[in-house]
Amino acid sequence: MSDSKTPAKVERRVDARSDGAAVEAFIRQAKALAVRGDGGSGRLVLALDATMSRQPSWDLACALQADMFDAAAKTGRLDMQLVYFRGIGECRASRFVSDAATLKALMSAISCRGGHTQIGKVLSHGLKETAAGRIHAIVYIGDAMEESLDDLAEKAGALGLHGVPVFVFQEGFDGVAETAFKEIARLSKGAWFRFDRTAADTLSRLLASIAIFATGGMKALEARGTAEDRLLIANMRGGRA
Repeated sequence: MSDSKTPAKVERRVDARSDGAAVEAFIRQAKALAVRGDGGSGRLVLALDATMSRQPSWDLACALQADMFDAAAKTGRLDMQLVYFRGIGECRASRFVSDAATLKALMSAISCRGGHTQIGKVLSHGLKETAAGRIHAIVYIGDAMEESLDDLAEKAGALGLHGVPVFVFQEGFDGVAETAFKEIARLSKGAWFRFDRTAADTLSRLLASIAIFATGGMKALEARGTAEDRLLIANMRGGRA
């Protein structure tokens, strides 16, 4: 899949005598249409820790994923793949789907089971997937990390080099997990956020911003310019607004 960010052509002429407001309006329109050269189609991996402690957050993620499709529809087409791990060495990936109902059906059929984290497998899958067909972002939701941080860092760095940012949402306040998750986000040029079940509206808007990024890139985020879009941009730039 091409990742060209050449702006789409805008069939509109601006008279040289137009006033500043008209020119500014034209520029805003052009920015809003500046989606990927492949027609604004984005591929995103939604990866979740499905070990036993995660059932309440799994249910919330299942409810919020529809907002990502809705937001992306305003910029382009979003294809999303579900990746999850649970139990003893079980890590699975769905096919890519392009609508919320199908993804919700896939998620609703999965129950959480005890087991250790397998974040390394998620990152390895992202590298393999983008080599085969290009993905534009990974969203990971989890609350723990029980693996080698050095190994995870190596894979996160490789994703960053391939232009695949990892947006990590952490539930809870585990210090080891927080250190690892922030490093994964930094090395992949993504962002880290707290997954707070008491702030579902904020989570929904942040996930929508990520969907906009996956389909339209940074230009689409800048053009839309909501508070969450600006927050995401600032985090991806290392805290610089």
